Amino acid sequence: MLNRIINDDLIKRIRELKKKRDAVILAHNYQLPEVQDIADFGGDSLELSRKAASTTAKVVVFCGVHFMAETASILCPDKKIIVPDIQAGCPMANMITVDDLKKLKKEHPRAAVVGYVNTSAAIKAELDYCCTSTNAVAVVNALKNEKEIIFIPDKYLADYVSKKTGRKLISWNGFCPTHVKILPEDIKREKKFHPFAKVLVHPECLPAVCGLADEVLSTSKMCQYAKESPAKEFIIGTEVGIIYRLKKDNPGKEFYAASEAAVCPNMKRTTQEKVLWALEELKEEVKVSDVVRQRAKRAIDRMLEII
Repeated sequence: MLNRIINDDLIKRIRELKKKRDAVILAHNYQLPEVQDIADFGGDSLELSRKAASTTAKVVVFCGVHFMAETASILCPDKKIIVPDIQAGCPMANMITVDDLKKLKKEHPRAAVVGYVNTSAAIKAELDYCCTSTNAVAVVNALKNEKEIIFIPDKYLADYVSKKTGRKLISWNGFCPTHVKILPEDIKREKKFHPFAKVLVHPECLPAVCGLADEVLSTSKMCQYAKESPAKEFIIGTEVGIIYRLKKDNPGKEFYAASEAAVCPNMKRTTQEKVLWALEELKEEVKVSDVVRQRAKRAIDRMLEII
């Protein structure tokens, strides 16, 4: 009971400060349930950045990982973008440096460079096109006149896109440490327990896992599919945090995590207390320099022109 009283008081203080700061709280689908509950908007990384750009709020509290806050800064430079935990990073995004990408571009000087949104602002500034897990196939399909395409940093998303488009891609040896924990045997085990369940997995998963899925979808598309599908049961192959949102949005349906090991520790760093402190101190701010921002935005704009 005491914890409940303290929690209610915390939420009240967050709401008061949010109004005082003219702030909006955005939470990625993988965030803790308590963080999703206090958010004004939930979604995937680009979805939230676009929401940040469309809101009239002066302050954006981005509950996610660092590259997401950078993307928001690229799209809305006039807003103050703050993250409740500056240490919340993305291992996949850190698997490629600007020097790595420049070397790869030098080795393939005529290649178009497509980069996943799960990259730093500095990497985005070196891209020709950005993409998301939702639109990666559409972006590559649009580059019909390109003889070579570099696709970074996720080799498993690259494999999925290559199979879907029939294009041979020059990929980087990056991956999501959380999604690779989901194994084919996990899908088979859950399918035995829930034989009528639809299997939805993220394209960052291992190719063998994608091969066992009914649908390979981004987090936003998973949410859409679950809502529109007549199916009542789903096996979800992505970070377990999304299960909370899926259950909340679809109370008459059942959702089972393909693997309880699929937890992103960086996504779980943000708490309600940290959101409160961020609003109190307006820290930590994430600001992309104007030079980098303009170059990075070009890659994002080119993506948006395609989709």
